[in-house]
Amino acid sequence: MSIVAIDIHPQQAFSELCPDELPIKGALSIVPHLNRQAAWADYRVLTKDAHPPGAAWHIKQPQPLQPLTQADLWVRHAVIGSKGFQSLPQLPDAHNYHFLVHIGMEQHAHTFGACFHDMAENISTGLVEWLQARDADTLIIGGLATEYCVQATVLQLCWYGSWNVIVNLSACRSMNAEEEQQAIDNMKKAGAIIARHTDDIPQLLAKHRQKVRSSEWSGYMNAQAV
Repeated sequence: MSIVAIDIHPQQAFSELCPDELPIKGALSIVPHLNRQAAWADYRVLTKDAHPPGAAWHIKQPQPLQPLTQADLWVRHAVIGSKGFQSLPQLPDAHNYHFLVHIGMEQHAHTFGACFHDMAENISTGLVEWLQARDADTLIIGGLATEYCVQATVLQLCWYGSWNVIVNLSACRSMNAEEEQQAIDNMKKAGAIIARHTDDIPQLLAKHRQKVRSSEWSGYMNAQAV
């Protein structure tokens, strides 16, 4: 069994470094937390928005932020080859991760979850299958933004896998506080564990390992009794 840290869209498009795209207050401050949580993992995954120029969903002026299920028009951001496409400073280069997911490359598709290329969740990005192949047991999630791509990816991971999913709020930032709280509630309801701070993660990992050991021991004892 393995632990996988997943960095969801930690890109300059969502930071103060690109004020004309989708800047999120405090986005740069997630980097130390992403790096810390990766130190406890066996593998590290990077997901990135990778949009084409002139996509059908581009608008010139930002609209009021919409809930995840209604958000389908966005200002130009994270265009492949642009500054906004690049990762936040002090993160590893993309080729130094163990697995890399690009979403949103099609002209007419603006998706949120990193497990599928389409909103209907028919076309896999390969993330779920890669995690299964690595015998992933625990996933530690952080990234941008909490109520959009983080929430969508976490929900997909909870629905399509049996792993232990930890969302590290220290490694996440949101665009809207009200939608953020709703996203946290939705992720908890789907089965994710919410870590309020990076310092909480070692204890959560130890607690999960103890639970697994207890389950294995119970299974062994039941088998012996048969």
